[in-house]
Amino acid sequence: MSKPIWQAPSAELYGDIRMHEGVSIWPKVVMRAESEYIEIGAFTNIQDFTMIHIADCPTVIGAYCSITHHCTIHGATIGDNCLIGINATIMDRAVIGDNCIIAGHTIVREDAIIPPNSIVAGAPGKMKATRNNFVANRLNALAYFDNGEAYAVGNYRVWADPAQQAKMAQRKTELEAQLGS
Repeated sequence: MSKPIWQAPSAELYGDIRMHEGVSIWPKVVMRAESEYIEIGAFTNIQDFTMIHIADCPTVIGAYCSITHHCTIHGATIGDNCLIGINATIMDRAVIGDNCIIAGHTIVREDAIIPPNSIVAGAPGKMKATRNNFVANRLNALAYFDNGEAYAVGNYRVWADPAQQAKMAQRKTELEAQLGS
């Protein structure tokens, strides 16, 4: 397990929290794991005001995920390369497959199983489309990885840098080629 590449001073983490390489933890995040554990996969970002807690099971978030602002993740499992939209709630024992997008303000109910490559929206969440979201979701996670590295050295404007924009365009080309092969 690793330490985050950047963790906001205002983040509050308690209990058994396991982080892999490249994780970033943004302002006002709260994670609590009193009896089970929370695992955050490599290069995943946990954005501002997110709350992650355990239930009667651990909370496991895969690699290259973006858990965006104001989310609540409670005793759920989220696959790799997922984007959980602003203010979404993922409840106890829900399982989100790889490459999914959970739209903002969506509520994924207890015990829900979301297949890979799904786009889910609503309250309660319902599948709206199927699409491989690997490239877009991976790019978002990598952008946050770069931003976390920049924040760690006091650079709060890396996304405005033309060199960073070129780097992201190159990554997109490489990921699309990887997906096509």
